[in-house]
Amino acid sequence: MSHLGENVSALVDGELNHMERERALAHLTFCAECRREVESMRALKSRLRSLDGPAMPADLTMSLLLMGEPGGPVPPRERPFPRTFGGVPLPGPRSIAPLDNRPRRDPSGSSGPGRKRRSTYVAVGVVSAAVALGTLFVSTANQTSGPPPTTVHKTSVP
Repeated sequence: MSHLGENVSALVDGELNHMERERALAHLTFCAECRREVESMRALKSRLRSLDGPAMPADLTMSLLLMGEPGGPVPPRERPFPRTFGGVPLPGPRSIAPLDNRPRRDPSGSSGPGRKRRSTYVAVGVVSAAVALGTLFVSTANQTSGPPPTTVHKTSVP
């Protein structure tokens, strides 16, 4: 059987599945070289775990904390192009209003396609309500009047 090789670190880290782990442990019972390597790897891992983390220098910590505090006013930026053209001031990006694309209303408020459409909707609504109320009255009138009258027709037999 060959030596463990790269499986030494996987065995120490617990990354082998059950079958691979059993084969590696069986190999360690017979191979002293691999056993020494696994023991040295475990000792190295244990020593690395016992070390403290790196210490932060105090001046680095203070400079990072100072970066989070609000600073003074930001100096104005200089424009890369002149602010005037022939003595006439150039408009800035915020001095020009966006175009108004909304339709204009008639001051009298009596005409326009929106007004006609609205009045059509109102007329359809009124007609629908009248039909609904008429249907309601007709259906309730038939129910309250009782059974329809029966008439007996006499037929004469010759």
